[in-house]
Amino acid sequence: MRYAQLVIGPAGCGKSTYCKAMQDHIMLMNRSAEVVNLDPGAEHFEYEPLVDIRELINVDITMQNEELNLGPNGGLIYCMEYLFENLDWLEDKLGDRDDYILFDCPGQIELFTHIPSITKFVETLQKWNFHVCGVFLMDVQFMTNGAKFISGTMAALSVMMKMGIPHVNVLSKMDLLSKATRKRIDRFLDPDTCALLEDVEAESILGFNSKYMKLTQAIAEIINDFSLISFVPINLNEEESLTNALITIDNAIQFGEDEDVKIKEVEVEDE
Repeated sequence: MRYAQLVIGPAGCGKSTYCKAMQDHIMLMNRSAEVVNLDPGAEHFEYEPLVDIRELINVDITMQNEELNLGPNGGLIYCMEYLFENLDWLEDKLGDRDDYILFDCPGQIELFTHIPSITKFVETLQKWNFHVCGVFLMDVQFMTNGAKFISGTMAALSVMMKMGIPHVNVLSKMDLLSKATRKRIDRFLDPDTCALLEDVEAESILGFNSKYMKLTQAIAEIINDFSLISFVPINLNEEESLTNALITIDNAIQFGEDEDVKIKEVEVEDE
């Protein structure tokens, strides 16, 4: 059986850094892990990719094409569509070996909320015998109050509903927070929406939040009633934090459940 993490999130949330840290952590556990770069506009990352989409197509070269006349976002979408139309290239690069693969995805959220080809890509991975989990990274520094939390939660929900696969939300860059701020973050991990709504009301600017408070309350009730969203904090400097995140993701993709149970034979001495 093959397993995959689709590492998704806004630009700058730390996806490539997460992939490198998680790969190293998995390998410390005597397991193999590979990283595939799916960002055609990537300039630098620390891991050695098993497959690099830039060998197939590159955003900069695409933008230089005078016939296409595309900007950065249009060029990125064109590159991803080109990849999805040439998945046999990716299949050949991956081979047929059993692997645990982290797919480092581009940072444009619209690719995972508006472009229908991404669901076809997920379906293709499943046809290739992959158990796939979406890992949505959110920079913890943008989740420090009620309004920002609800906004980030809606982005995570949108991706989760579009992808239709097991989904784990991760708060990245916990190591950049002060100790006092870390304590306040705890209430966002398994959120109490009533308390967060009080924050939104207190932070109301020029009456905007009060005008649309009923809409905000309806969104919060959806989150609360269906328990759709929770976050796993991750500090790349703490092995225990990485272990907790990996256990959550492994459970989501049922890692190792198809393996045979190992039974140790015990010799019983005759009386």
